[in-house]
Amino acid sequence: MTIDRALNESFPELIGGRYQVLQRLGERVGRETLLARNLETQELVVVKLLLLSEDFEWQHLKLFEREAQTLQALSHPAIPCYVDYLEIDEPHHKSFALVQSYIAGKSLEEHLKSGRTFSNEEVKELAKLLLEILIYLQRRQPPVIHRDIKPSNILLTERSGNSIGQVYLVDFGSVQTLAAKEGGTITVVGTYGYMPPEQFGGRTTPASDLYSLGATLIYVITGLHPTELPQQDFRIQFRQILTGRSIDRDFISWLEWMTEPSLEKRLSSASQALEALQNPQPRPQLVPVVKQPAGSEVLLTKKADLLEILIPPEGLGFGAIALISFVTPLLFWIIHWSITYNEIILIFLDLGLAAFLLRLILWGLFRQIRLQIDREKISVTNELLGIKWPYSRPSPRADLCHLEMRSNLIIITKKGKYELFMNHPLTSEELYWLATELSDRLGLPISYS
Repeated sequence: MTIDRALNESFPELIGGRYQVLQRLGERVGRETLLARNLETQELVVVKLLLLSEDFEWQHLKLFEREAQTLQALSHPAIPCYVDYLEIDEPHHKSFALVQSYIAGKSLEEHLKSGRTFSNEEVKELAKLLLEILIYLQRRQPPVIHRDIKPSNILLTERSGNSIGQVYLVDFGSVQTLAAKEGGTITVVGTYGYMPPEQFGGRTTPASDLYSLGATLIYVITGLHPTELPQQDFRIQFRQILTGRSIDRDFISWLEWMTEPSLEKRLSSASQALEALQNPQPRPQLVPVVKQPAGSEVLLTKKADLLEILIPPEGLGFGAIALISFVTPLLFWIIHWSITYNEIILIFLDLGLAAFLLRLILWGLFRQIRLQIDREKISVTNELLGIKWPYSRPSPRADLCHLEMRSNLIIITKKGKYELFMNHPLTSEELYWLATELSDRLGLPISYS
């Protein structure tokens, strides 16, 4: 009997012989979340099922097992307790089951959608309680990164006196430890709107959870999903929404600090964030925003999930013009002699020189280079009169390590390097500007030599 049939027949289905299904709490492709009763203890539990369906991928099982292992190692009153892990192998139902303690509460998202509002002090209390959970996770060895903090993964019990209620952080299905990050393939997980820029490339640090928490709190105080708010240079623009409302200005600045798109400018740990929340302090002096140099013809396009740099044709410099001035008369002289004496060798030399001149002129006047960075990869292509070909082999975004500034801009990856914009007369100011933009977007450090 399948779970679907069981739910339609007063829940007679047993999972693992001892967990009686009572209610479906949620479902999505390949997964179900069920409320059940442990017949041995009579306690309510939550059973998360990973189904072996047509959409099953082994990467899903890897994350599912990591969630089970992480919960088993955690012990915190605001995090669900690990109860059991099962492999279910029945004729019509094959799946993996993670059993955890049941928490009687509604998600923050449900509270917000039902019209519940939070005062300035209540939002601060919510922030404090969640930061205390993150401090526990980040002090683990190795540190634990949730990677999917959002309103639907935060549970609240009903208000109690002056308290907002007990706060819980749930759904560790995207969890990652820093040790796991060092070990192998990085999987891009998270929820759009709450993910910091570096997480789109699979790069996560403890500060990544701070961004997600900050975006969640911005939703609480504005009532708007982060994707509904305007952005400027990847920063969520919410301050103007709060004009006229009694929101602590220090708290707004703190939220802006939490959601800095650049890792180098963001609060770095939950303990540092809690200290800054409880003892408001001026933010460290930020590096001045590096603007595009005057006269630069480089085109920079920034979107939520794409950064594109278009380097225009380099033009014909003094060296190229001098070379053309020398080769062109030589070409006509050789043409004259090849026609006069019908020399095959001179004809081939003519063709070679003509091809060289044509390439020099086309490259200088029409070839442009396009760098694109999306959620998955970085790619660089040449473009000439509508024809495109790879400048270098695309690289997974998760393989990027750091940037180097020399006479050129170089992106170092796990498998090699991208020497960007070689032989293009970009000024040092343009290179510095582009390096800063890439560093902010990718969360990569810059070394200078």
